[in-house]
Amino acid sequence: MSEQSPLDLAEGDPFGPHNLPYGVFSTPDAPEHRRVGVRIGDHVLDAGAAAHALGSPYAALLARPTLNPLLAAGRTAWRDVRRALTAWVTVPAHRPDIEPLLHPLDTVTLHLPYEVSDYVDFYASEHHATNVGRIFRPDGDALTPNWKHLPIGYHGRSGTIVVSGTDVARPQGQRKAPTDPAPVFGPSVKLDIEAEVGFVVGTPSALGSPVDLASFEDHVFGLFLLNDWSARDIQAWEYVPLGPFLGKSFATSVSAWVTPLEALTAARVAPPERDFPLLPYLDDADAEVPGGFDIRIAVALNGQVVAEPPFAGMYWTAAQQLAHMTVNGASLRTGDVYGSGTVSGPERDQRGSFLELTWNGTEPMELPTGKRTFLEDGDVVTMTAWAPGPDGVRVGLGEVTGRIVES
Repeated sequence: MSEQSPLDLAEGDPFGPHNLPYGVFSTPDAPEHRRVGVRIGDHVLDAGAAAHALGSPYAALLARPTLNPLLAAGRTAWRDVRRALTAWVTVPAHRPDIEPLLHPLDTVTLHLPYEVSDYVDFYASEHHATNVGRIFRPDGDALTPNWKHLPIGYHGRSGTIVVSGTDVARPQGQRKAPTDPAPVFGPSVKLDIEAEVGFVVGTPSALGSPVDLASFEDHVFGLFLLNDWSARDIQAWEYVPLGPFLGKSFATSVSAWVTPLEALTAARVAPPERDFPLLPYLDDADAEVPGGFDIRIAVALNGQVVAEPPFAGMYWTAAQQLAHMTVNGASLRTGDVYGSGTVSGPERDQRGSFLELTWNGTEPMELPTGKRTFLEDGDVVTMTAWAPGPDGVRVGLGEVTGRIVES
């Protein structure tokens, strides 16, 4: 009896041919040789080597140490490459060429799959924004007057975006409680997570040329899980009047796998009903494709699931965020990353940050290991997610994980 092929996947495998997320990997025998890979089941296909073996015209794009050349090639190339990859892993005649190029996932090292150009983080969950407003402005309006009229965001540090599995050093900085007479300096004592979905730009745009809602899929290549680590105490002291700075810029973890938008067609959903009329550049009422994505996220602390935030309920969509980000004429660059902002739902167990889960530390979480509020040294946070795929199968998103270490 012949040995089963890695291409013979169990029915319903979330990383089957319907998914095919992209990453960058290296092998133990050539650790310096980074190459584009595509995940199929529990294996990684060397995409560049496969393209070369099968005479693909896109071999040069795939035989690179980052995804950026493929991202920059544009939507037609993305479709052609995906179509070819699907054939390579499903057509039996290709198996003699493809099977030797498959590497078990647990034997490779995964790297940051793209060179990050700019980084923007948004604030798009009404449930999250409302919770934060109630925590910090208990006697005022939970939402600021502009929140329902534009996607609020800020520019972050692209150089501190790290791939899943990278340790996160506890940040140090100034902090001051409301009752303290003066600020103190030291490690953050309110270190937190933000469970988000990130998007990576492929096709750039010209300076001075806004990107409209309908052009979202012409510019955005795919999405992935993102954890925007946050030092709440540092942020609370510094963020008035200019916004997040050192409390956010020390680390942002992203998944090693990018799921192409084309794999998520079955997961597209309409966003929540809007409460106010939107200005024309943000008005998606007549959009041909629904702007939301039905992504089910799970957040685990040291292996214990503590929250399951639903991405489908995000008030502002990724297309609206892209349109707003460029409406002033700001240009896009290949490798630009933007985050959705913390994903939270209406229920307590759907909150995507410990700030909300513990109500700023006043309502500790009850875990098997005891009561917990914010992150402690040695803690490991892991986010996983899936979305509906074709014919009822799930589309798996690669996990994003990070361990807190003493600074």
